[in-house]
Amino acid sequence: MAIVIMGIDLAKNVFQLHGIDDKGCATLRKRLSRARFLPFLANIPPCTIAIEACGSANHWARKMRELGHSVRVISPQFVKPYVKSNKNDYNDAEAICEAVSRPGMRFVPIKGVEQQDVQTLHRIRERLIRERTALVNQTRGILREYEIFVPVGIRALRSAIPRALEDAENELTALTRELVADQYERLLDLDRRIAKCDQRIDAVFRNSRVCQRLAAIDGVGPMTATALVAAVGDVKEFQNGRHLAAWLGLVPRQRSSGERNRLLGISKRGNTYLRTLLIHGARSVVQRCSARTDVRGRWIQSLRARRGFNRTCVALANNNARALWALMVAEDAGRPATYGLVQTTP
Repeated sequence: MAIVIMGIDLAKNVFQLHGIDDKGCATLRKRLSRARFLPFLANIPPCTIAIEACGSANHWARKMRELGHSVRVISPQFVKPYVKSNKNDYNDAEAICEAVSRPGMRFVPIKGVEQQDVQTLHRIRERLIRERTALVNQTRGILREYEIFVPVGIRALRSAIPRALEDAENELTALTRELVADQYERLLDLDRRIAKCDQRIDAVFRNSRVCQRLAAIDGVGPMTATALVAAVGDVKEFQNGRHLAAWLGLVPRQRSSGERNRLLGISKRGNTYLRTLLIHGARSVVQRCSARTDVRGRWIQSLRARRGFNRTCVALANNNARALWALMVAEDAGRPATYGLVQTTP
């Protein structure tokens, strides 16, 4: 019997395959090495192949698409309920095959090489920022032990360290001065590396018409626009803007039963980095909208008066996510976008 759906459990060196026919009966159970994996897929008729989202999922998805197969990438959390008894490669492949056959299953967008390049750039920048934050906090703690108090913030520390090293009256010993000086040099090095990442992101932004169009929305700049285009993949995977907002974790969690609908805080699912960028961008807009008299400004001011600053920021981030979806869909279709409160002109 022909294989209609195949579930593949990816690994570093071995791949477990499980295929079923149009009646749901298992027709293939096979374990392949990396060298034999693609040649085997090239010699079978095109079918629907499902894999779990992992580090190499986008690479293998692109390779399998080149062979003519229809590829679906599933989040591991949606595969887990279909795993029978103990967890192993065979059961995982069977569970993937079962999960992809469900009509209501949701899939992860497949990214191209260029999108992965931009996403890699953002990930490196994010790691550098975390490293710089840890360095700043550690250095402030060290100086505090010697009765040198530095205000919160990177700028304050940059100016405080040289003054502390030049002050011969404080309690810093010769060894501690050397260590703090090393910390300062490392901080400057991190600043340079982060600035270099920012320059590369700006270059990507300038060369992308889609990113420039997305940045016309208030609260969306080069950082958010490039991160969104890199993370989303094919925007057609999302049925509407609310699905994109839900994918980013910007919609309320539910704990409802019967006729009682209970909405909680935002779900915070999905891409934490992109959600953070959208909320930070919305926060800058909310802080500066007190004098605006347009429709969008009045809506923000009214919402802030009723629900407070933080909820308004999240609501605006949700609104921006829906507007970004509309812009990306319109850009892909080559037509102007129309959507709610968002204005595409500065």
